[in-house]
Amino acid sequence: MAHISSGNGFKFDRPASPGVVRPKGIVGKEEALRMELEALDKIKREKRHTLPVTASSVNPLPNPMTQTSTSRQEKDLIVFSESETQKEEQKDKFEDIDLEKLTKEELEKLLLDDSFGVSKMTRPSSLLGCNLSASYPGGHAFNPASFHWTPTPTHAQTPIFPSAPFPKPPCSFQNGFSPALSPFISLPAQQTLFLSFTTVQPPAALVYQQPAVTPEMAKLFDKIASTSEYLKNGRSSSMETQSGSVKSLEPMPQPSEPPYISRFEWLDLDPLNKRKEVEVEETRTVSGCPFVEESGTAKDPWDAVLLDEHEVVDNGSPSEQVKSKVTLATEPRRASTGAAVTRSQSLIIPATSTDHSPDKQVRGTSFLLTQNIANALSKYSILQGNEAQNLEVVAFCEDISKSKFPHVDLATNPGYVLSPVITQRDAGGDSGGSVKVSIEISDSQQPVTFTCDVSSPVDLLIMQALCWVHDDLNQVDISSYVLKVCGQEEVLQNKHSLGSHEYVQNCRKWETEIKLHLLFLNTMRRDLARTAEDDISPIVLEKYLGLVERPFKEAVTREGLAEYLEGYHKQVNLCLQNESTLYKTVDSVVQSVKNLCCALDEIETPAITDAIKRFKRSVNLPRTQHTSLFQTDELCKNPRVFERRVEEILSGLTDAVYDLAKLYLRSFCPTIPGCTMEEHMEDRRDSREASGTTEHLQFTLFAVHGIPATWVSSFEKYYLMCALTHNNRNLFKPVQSKKVGTYKSFFYHIKWDELISFPISVALLPLEAMLSLSLYGVLNQNANNSPDSNKQRKGPELLGRVSMPLFDFRRVLSRGSKLLSLWTSPQVLQPGAAGKGKNPSERIILQVDFPSPVVDVLYVGPQENGCPDPQSLEPLDLGDRSEIEKLSFFSTRLSRADRQLLWDQRYYCRDYEYSLPKILASAPSWEWGSMGEIHSLLHHWPPLSPVSALELLDSKFADTEVRKVAMSWIESSSDDELADYLPQLVQAVKFECHLNNALAIFLLSRALGNINIAHYLYWLLRDAVQDPAFSQRYDRILGTMLYLCGTGLRAELEKQTRLVQLLGALAEKVRQANSSTRQVVLLEGLERVQSFFQKNSCRLPISPSLVTKELNIKACSFFNSNAVPLKIALVNADPLGDEINVMFKVGEDLRQDMLALQMIRIMDRIWLQEGLDLRIVNFKCISTGKDKGMVELVPSSETLRKIQVEYGVTGSFKDKPLAEWLRKYNPAEDEYEKASENFIYTCAGCCVATYILGICDRHNDNIMLRSTGHMFHIDFGKFLGHAQMIGSFKRDRAPFVLTSDMAYVINGGERPTSRFQLFVDLCSQAYNLIRKHSNLFLNLLSLMTQSGLPELTGVQDLKYVYDALQPQTTDAEATIFFTRLIESSLGSVATKFNFFLHNLAQLRFSGLPSNDEPILSFAPRTYTIKQDGRIRDASIFSFQKRYNPDKIYFNDFFFLISPGQSEPQFVFRTFDEFQELHNKLTILFPLWKLPGFPSKMVLGRTHIKDVASKRKVELSSYVHNLMRGSTEVTQCDLIYTFFHPIARDDKTEGVEGLSKTLGMLSPTSGRVEGEVKLSVSYRNSTLFIMVMHIKDLMSNDGADPNPYVKTYLLPDPHKTSKRKTKIARKTRNPTFNEMLVYSGYSKETLKQRELQLSVLSAESLRENCCLGGITLSLKDFDLSRETVKWYKLTTVPYF
Repeated sequence: MAHISSGNGFKFDRPASPGVVRPKGIVGKEEALRMELEALDKIKREKRHTLPVTASSVNPLPNPMTQTSTSRQEKDLIVFSESETQKEEQKDKFEDIDLEKLTKEELEKLLLDDSFGVSKMTRPSSLLGCNLSASYPGGHAFNPASFHWTPTPTHAQTPIFPSAPFPKPPCSFQNGFSPALSPFISLPAQQTLFLSFTTVQPPAALVYQQPAVTPEMAKLFDKIASTSEYLKNGRSSSMETQSGSVKSLEPMPQPSEPPYISRFEWLDLDPLNKRKEVEVEETRTVSGCPFVEESGTAKDPWDAVLLDEHEVVDNGSPSEQVKSKVTLATEPRRASTGAAVTRSQSLIIPATSTDHSPDKQVRGTSFLLTQNIANALSKYSILQGNEAQNLEVVAFCEDISKSKFPHVDLATNPGYVLSPVITQRDAGGDSGGSVKVSIEISDSQQPVTFTCDVSSPVDLLIMQALCWVHDDLNQVDISSYVLKVCGQEEVLQNKHSLGSHEYVQNCRKWETEIKLHLLFLNTMRRDLARTAEDDISPIVLEKYLGLVERPFKEAVTREGLAEYLEGYHKQVNLCLQNESTLYKTVDSVVQSVKNLCCALDEIETPAITDAIKRFKRSVNLPRTQHTSLFQTDELCKNPRVFERRVEEILSGLTDAVYDLAKLYLRSFCPTIPGCTMEEHMEDRRDSREASGTTEHLQFTLFAVHGIPATWVSSFEKYYLMCALTHNNRNLFKPVQSKKVGTYKSFFYHIKWDELISFPISVALLPLEAMLSLSLYGVLNQNANNSPDSNKQRKGPELLGRVSMPLFDFRRVLSRGSKLLSLWTSPQVLQPGAAGKGKNPSERIILQVDFPSPVVDVLYVGPQENGCPDPQSLEPLDLGDRSEIEKLSFFSTRLSRADRQLLWDQRYYCRDYEYSLPKILASAPSWEWGSMGEIHSLLHHWPPLSPVSALELLDSKFADTEVRKVAMSWIESSSDDELADYLPQLVQAVKFECHLNNALAIFLLSRALGNINIAHYLYWLLRDAVQDPAFSQRYDRILGTMLYLCGTGLRAELEKQTRLVQLLGALAEKVRQANSSTRQVVLLEGLERVQSFFQKNSCRLPISPSLVTKELNIKACSFFNSNAVPLKIALVNADPLGDEINVMFKVGEDLRQDMLALQMIRIMDRIWLQEGLDLRIVNFKCISTGKDKGMVELVPSSETLRKIQVEYGVTGSFKDKPLAEWLRKYNPAEDEYEKASENFIYTCAGCCVATYILGICDRHNDNIMLRSTGHMFHIDFGKFLGHAQMIGSFKRDRAPFVLTSDMAYVINGGERPTSRFQLFVDLCSQAYNLIRKHSNLFLNLLSLMTQSGLPELTGVQDLKYVYDALQPQTTDAEATIFFTRLIESSLGSVATKFNFFLHNLAQLRFSGLPSNDEPILSFAPRTYTIKQDGRIRDASIFSFQKRYNPDKIYFNDFFFLISPGQSEPQFVFRTFDEFQELHNKLTILFPLWKLPGFPSKMVLGRTHIKDVASKRKVELSSYVHNLMRGSTEVTQCDLIYTFFHPIARDDKTEGVEGLSKTLGMLSPTSGRVEGEVKLSVSYRNSTLFIMVMHIKDLMSNDGADPNPYVKTYLLPDPHKTSKRKTKIARKTRNPTFNEMLVYSGYSKETLKQRELQLSVLSAESLRENCCLGGITLSLKDFDLSRETVKWYKLTTVPYF
């Protein structure tokens, strides 16, 4: 039989543990037979070295172990025996050798000593070549007693050679023991290898002399080779010993020159007749490489010997323990074999021993021996070395550690949330305002209530509250008390005023009571505070990121990589242990390298490729050479030459593998905890300054690794565009690489191996120069199998891009190989030819190789230039100064001439400190030679405000020093101010060159000292991690923040994350469910969420001060919209707080909503700081992951659609719905007036904000109204002018939403009033205040252009905001501009039509309200017959004209109602309210015949009294028939709600109101009334007269006039100075906001003139009549400033 060595590459197929499937190699039957023939030929040629066997050597010695086995032929029993003397002698000799203390040279000398086997120890030659292991189970193995081996076949076997006529060669037993000597150990020819047996006695056990094999030597043979027939059956039994203990120092055996065959060839025990058991095999695709694996127990006869051995077979894959750490979802991915295969880091392969000691592992070769002495703390210390660490991350962690605040500092570690403070003019908007405050005190049963001024400091409130519980305040430390907000886990800031807190401002806005709780500071919960343990814990970036979603799969860990390397070394050892079968183990070595490369994102470096080729060639070449040639070769003369050559090649392969491992680790893996920069200082190399070099920049584009399988078939060519950029601009023309296709080695990849050279000297490069690489693919025209051969050829498709800094964080020019994670463009991820099957979680790696000079190229900045003293500068020309002022403030887009002017006059611009960003952007060059001047100017510039310094963090300012100075200015901002701009600061991190930067350290330090900042920053960073281009940077910052925030806050954030995951899963299930099953799905999911709250309370992501303890499941529901968001009702953990209602939405990106709400909130801050309180409704919204988030619900609010459809589907065309709805919830007149006022102010704010931001998709379900009159917008999915389209129809056609029903509330009726003028003035004032901060909003939006928002991607989107802000115009011009927008919006029919279309679309959700909602628009609630008693009769009593100061008339009708009492009641109802009753009765009783309702239409100009009289008769008949109809109708809730008295029914307005109304309508008889508002200003020899408003005009006939204004500059005999406005139709309170301009007048001339203004009414059938006028002397005006004033109209002559 052929001898099959244990080192031949075949694998033992028994798993190391149950359930783990093992791979195995595949050897064909022909190959196995060929190997047998070759072995037999060698054996026959070398029949020698035979020693006679004495008779005593065959005496059988029984073994207890063999006696207990089942009976079988005695010939199967082999026994080794030895005398006691020999055993003791050999034991003593061997124990003299301390193997562990031997050096490499001593060990080689010992093993190569010719007399080693004789003089040093007596050992059978059959054991000498075996690797003996100490891992045999049971400590009695190889004891001095005889060793018995008993195979256990399934049935009695017939020996192959029952009687061999030739002697047995001196070889091992053919079924597992290898007799071959290692090629590295030579023994003398005289040495006796085997004892020959003279006779064969089948019934008796064969006995062999047993040498002394102590535990120090070994306990079991390392490998047992399978028989030839077993190999033919497709099985292998190559097996490794347990590696948890000391292995034999001898190399693994390989079959070299087998001796001749003896007569005992029958001992082969080849199981030809063995009954085959059922084998279960499966093919697994592992790491992109297909393996054939098998489960089950060992089937080889030798398996019975080692069934208890925890043997494993390694193919270069990690152990089970490590696999559990790196297991990731298996995903279809790569093109390794031409088709998509499975790639996973969870490799189902043999596991290595977990207690393996690398320092005792024997490689079997001299070049690998030194690697066995590894670090005791790690398997492969080289993976912990400097070359495997990202030093930038190490430096970043060190700097962060230095910035930590001590936990004992209460100022920076309070442990609770501080209530945000908003600075406001006049302490809250109205000077001297007072509020009512209620304070809960623990020692008092009742809260303390008192009134205080809003400007009072919180300390004063604490003192007033303590007066109730303490008699002597001198003994009380006021600073040891805090005021906590009831219902929220936040406290007021003692040093700030009461009215400056956001909570107090919201209470004043909603007109709710201010409830506080007085607490002693020591009793406050400080569960979010950091502890002493937190201060000393080391930074571990990956430790707390388990719940963070990432765009890429996690990189393999260092432990996992060590296991891959261990498997690789085992295959190398097997390969080197037997030269004769070296070629058989090549595939196993190559496969182990492939496994490792696959785990490292399929990266295959050129060094690995070359080493693999050399390895295959060197191993296969000797085997294929001709015999005659081979005999004369040097390899034959000296076998060590071949061995050394293979060792050298494998050494090169090992170096290449380790180089790749270190490169990958420092590119993508976290650093080792506790690693410091001091440990790496010794590795510093010599350097030279970059400014002194003359070389051009060049690098090598090697390849793109790990490409998707679909790319191979979709694209035929690929190329890269290489660009050098700085400040977002190209430094040189981009260079294009050559176009190449895909290549296949281990995996498919795109290989260029092309040298790219930029004709720019390294000396000229800025420190922050970036190399930007963009990958393009040329589509394969046959990729889609289109039969259309004439199809138009598409252009190249952008597949992805990546950027990297040319200088590292130490200012050293990049050198060596770099691995860059290429982020794929969104187009490629979409389904299609290129993106089909692409998994975005897979990394695509671009390998770039930079030159590696002997010394580092270090960037050293130039010396700063001096900056001239401002006092020494000559005066600047007035024209240039005016131009500079204009460019500095107004312009955002500068021409080349503008930039040149600003740079030339840069020293004069220091008077306009806000001009610094524009001056730096105008610098002609940022090359090395220009940096001295730029930095000098920067360091001598006056400090900017924090909001102005934000512009310096934009991508157009890449310079590290500029950004560092900007951060020093931003540091002066408070935490509450910082929270307003936190999203932009998080995005600005993308524009930093390196991780270790001032901005990141600033954000983390602020998060360390403020819980609000930390909480908000956590969710922003979680969202930013999803950006594949910057995921790694944000991942590290987030990991650092979670480390810094401490155990308490970290645990709270983890609870929030788990809650969000539960709600997200529930919302998705409800969204996917059918409408009929959604409620059931919701209730089941809510129970699971409720179980979460049973264990703990939780703060909400929208605010860390909102703490909930459970769900109110009965109040939870879902909204009937496309996204089907959930309404979640949560019970407040504070018993003094109200229920918390939030909306959780999935399927929509809420980041845009967050940005729009942030902009509106900043606008509100600006208005408040300027003293303008528009009572804006600010609600919170947070994105908690990809396409999901949480939104705060504003209580007591409804959508406009729900309000309007109360009047039918056409309710959006009616004017009264909003006014009537507000009156229903505000029945008292003063309440309604307050609600109307709130509506005017909030509507003005909404109009300005939505116009500036270009908020679109404004249907009536996206606008809400609170019962207090506050209007606000929701759902900002469309903004910056990206209108919602219906086909080609643009739904949003008006500048903003302002409809007639809104104007009805503003005016208080149908006709314009002075209240509308107030609305226009509020809009104009708010618009101009925002315009003053145009740069702020443009900068904030510009910083968000790289955030991935689909509607904010570049300059074109910012242009919309720039055009909307009109920053170059004056306030007067802007006022006129916005007035025209108001007119345009109010006159737009498209808005109402849009509302109507939305009503139709939502009809399926319409119907009567639920029982707890009012069913009539004018009724505050629903009433029933049980509440009011049965109505016996109802009839029309009379009608009355009631006075309304703006509408003049409306008709009310009296009803006499008999509700069962003795006295009747009177109620007032309008005709429209009757009509509403009839419409809803028709809906409620569609099958009942109801009385006919009179028509509302009136033809001709009928007198109002006649119309009323006619309607009285018709309505009397209607009511009579209705009340005598069916009882189902007459006793329904609609009828009783309609007739139930409301607040206005208690008022009596008889003749007094009528006479007052008639008095207003009487002619004026020449009497002049009214006022006019003018704005007078003068600039550039031009007088500007802006006619703004006129109010309370009176006409001679009492009708509404058609007013317009006409002006003259007197004296003007020729009437050349006449100017006039447009005509306002049918109004007594017109708004003009028109500018009348008089040019070419000097101030002296104007002082001699008078301005005459006349107000006239345009009449069509008669002469225009004068309504009044004024005459103003211009000498009384200060023309150097604008004058805005109301003037009373008088009677003046006009001409």
